[in-house]
Amino acid sequence: MHPYSVVLLMAFGIVFLVFLWILYRNRKQRRIILKKMRRLYGKVPEREYSPGDIEAISHYFRRKAGKDFYIDDITWNDLDMDRIFMLVNQTVSSPGEDVLYSILRIPLFDRKRVEEREKLICFFEENPQKRETMQLLLSRIGKTWHGSLSDTILALEDAPQVNTKLHWVMFVLLILNLAALPFTAVPGFLTFTILSTVNIVIYYTGKDRIRIEAYLDCFSSLLKMLSLAKETGTVDWPETKTYMEKIRQGRQAFRSLKKRTIFLTGKNSATGDPSQLLLDYLRMVFHLDILVYNSILKDVKGKTGEITELLDAFGELDAAISIASFREMLPLWSRPEFTEWETGHVRLLAEDMYHPLIQTPVANSIQMERGILITGSNASGKSTFLKNLAVNSILAQTVLTCTCASYQAPFLKVMTSMALRDDLSGGESYFIVEIRSLKRILDESRKEEPFLCIIDEVLRGTNTIERIAASSRILSVLDRPWILPAAATHDIELSYILSKKYENYHFEEEIQDDQVVFNYLLQRGRTTTRNAIRLLGVLGYDDGIVREAARTAADFEKTGIWKEVD
Repeated sequence: MHPYSVVLLMAFGIVFLVFLWILYRNRKQRRIILKKMRRLYGKVPEREYSPGDIEAISHYFRRKAGKDFYIDDITWNDLDMDRIFMLVNQTVSSPGEDVLYSILRIPLFDRKRVEEREKLICFFEENPQKRETMQLLLSRIGKTWHGSLSDTILALEDAPQVNTKLHWVMFVLLILNLAALPFTAVPGFLTFTILSTVNIVIYYTGKDRIRIEAYLDCFSSLLKMLSLAKETGTVDWPETKTYMEKIRQGRQAFRSLKKRTIFLTGKNSATGDPSQLLLDYLRMVFHLDILVYNSILKDVKGKTGEITELLDAFGELDAAISIASFREMLPLWSRPEFTEWETGHVRLLAEDMYHPLIQTPVANSIQMERGILITGSNASGKSTFLKNLAVNSILAQTVLTCTCASYQAPFLKVMTSMALRDDLSGGESYFIVEIRSLKRILDESRKEEPFLCIIDEVLRGTNTIERIAASSRILSVLDRPWILPAAATHDIELSYILSKKYENYHFEEEIQDDQVVFNYLLQRGRTTTRNAIRLLGVLGYDDGIVREAARTAADFEKTGIWKEVD
């Protein structure tokens, strides 16, 4: 047998063995992924987030956010919504987590869209086999090492072109050498080895490859998504028809890439195709990815809309499964009931509402038809209850899942002013930060649309007299027919000043065995306890101080005047 034939047979044998090994590895990986998905469904997510991950994930939302209402940064941070996102996020793909984050920040105000999203979530809840099929498909896209697939793919709009003259020259020389190889076996093989080595060195050290390396990876991410778009073409479920049609249209927009995509790859090229390993070597030797780069880039540029449609469709499917898993995880949840808003009457009813981030929460119910003012001591539960109310209102209009026995309300805009801090970088004091935060709520309140606004400790950054004077006026202005304002305060005076406009609620505590005990139950009326002064005695303060403090507080309650200390 000719030596050349022996070498050829050995090469084919090695390729075949590699093919079998990769095929076995992919099937094993598929079983591992399926087992993990089944284990995690309906459980607390295990994903660990690196610094900057959430910021990268948020980029997709920031591109989509327009003039319509969305959960602004102050409200999002006040309510610790990053942690809520992490609790819900059981997605298996980068488009899934990008879209899920966007869903949580852009509430729905349209019944048709609510019904569409609910239908998709219920479909995956009720069909575990189809849910797993879709998850396995979506896992082929995976999570990009860049942090967000949308950032990766949409970066192609700024990709540069390259000069391919040298690469074409080396390609032609290699092809001519291969054509002559059967006639000049030994010299030809030696020449091929030299040319291949030179080309590999050029591939990894040349300026052209280095310049476009990141963009080749962007192409790879796009191609993985297009490959998945082809595979999902076999999915024929009525409940996913809308999303499959978007995927089909997106794929059609890139149909001209079909014959050339095999030549592209990148660091994210783990598509599961057994031929990829061989193709990686061919690209290194022949520079196939660089040679087709310019022509494919020309076809991709200007198609941001089509790419976004694909990301949206895949992301909605993945996010819906994640929401279904979130529901399965919760000990108690309910679908929100959205009532019609009648001019002059906004009503919110929530029964047995609890905060999803608290491990052993205490449930509370509330019926709001006008503003509520909550009093009570520190750590009694005021802020947690207000956050709970705002979080559930957001969950109702985003993931259509409330952590309570029942929730009824019209579609509401939600804004808060709670966990504020000094702006050290901007050189602004807490008080300036606070009044800016309140100003945005007042501006939004002028629009005659149902509005839930939550304020914790109004104007805490200034003195008592000015705080009570200004905060009572601000809260009074928020007493409008289309607004449901809720505020917490330590200033008991406000509960009297605003008694005709706001309903009073409070949280209270008891001192048992020299310990402060909170029950975290919301109760009607203003607070009447004086445990802050009693606690001074429990901690060993002089009896005279405690006694005089209690007497002074009682005198003020009767007369409204602070007496001068003798």
